[in-house]
Amino acid sequence: MSYPWGFNRRFYAFANYSKQIFGERIQKLSINAGFTCPNRDGSIALGGCTYCDNNAFNPSYCDTSKSIAQQIEEGIDFHRNRYRRAKKYLAYFQAYSNTYASLDVLKEKYNQALKHPAIEGIIVGTRPDCIDEEKLTYFSEIAKRKYVVIEYGVESCNNTTLAAINRGHDFETSVRALELTHEKGIKSGVHIIFGLPNENKKEWMQWAAILSKLPIHSIKFHQLQILKNTPLASLYELQPELFYQFDFNEYVDFIIDFLEKLNPNFIVERFVGEVPPAYLLKKPWNNLRNDQVIQIIENKMEERNTWQGKYYKN
Repeated sequence: MSYPWGFNRRFYAFANYSKQIFGERIQKLSINAGFTCPNRDGSIALGGCTYCDNNAFNPSYCDTSKSIAQQIEEGIDFHRNRYRRAKKYLAYFQAYSNTYASLDVLKEKYNQALKHPAIEGIIVGTRPDCIDEEKLTYFSEIAKRKYVVIEYGVESCNNTTLAAINRGHDFETSVRALELTHEKGIKSGVHIIFGLPNENKKEWMQWAAILSKLPIHSIKFHQLQILKNTPLASLYELQPELFYQFDFNEYVDFIIDFLEKLNPNFIVERFVGEVPPAYLLKKPWNNLRNDQVIQIIENKMEERNTWQGKYYKN
């Protein structure tokens, strides 16, 4: 069967897309550029998102005491030793909100990465309330010569949930940020979490249609991982009944059901989040790695003879 994305997989996989764009495998290098968030420093709130511990997903070489150039070099060495060697890299500014500063500060930090000869582009992780037209104009200029994606933590389409987890913005703010980013000709990615308190599968399934109408380039799905020593962990220990808890097989079926209704033009970058087990209040699903989860999902999609966008309605 021929799929809209032009290769023989049942979802629009980032690995295949990136080979189409760059002609070979490309590796993301996480960077911690020393930013913070407005819901941490008191601008709109204190304490950050209730589920968040940035240490859980920062590689060991990501340290704000090191320059961005040094983090890139150590990241290249890290991936060269641990994974297959890549020749091209994307600098992934991942920790905290990487547009939460003046334009002059952003230029200084991003130019450090962009002048490295191995860097083909940047991925900028941020919040939808930390972007504006001036900053997007800057990124649009970079996008004329380098690969650029602005990745927004949307997390939920439910404003009650967003308030409860201390995000400090509503879903409408995410919509405006995505639309403005698209107007500036910049690719956008979004993060979505399934499992936040007081939400359920019926509601999440409705998000497929809501998200599909937005100008999204790529999407990352995360099952809720309850990290130790976070406000969310305290809530879970007091009121576990507030949380819908997937078992692994149920989550696989749910993700496939969601994909069937999702816009087939969205690149899917991940199906599950992954943090070191030592950070987790609950044990991970059978210690499965991300690549193993992808294979299980693809096998199940083949068994069900289904694909991303099968039931998508434009």
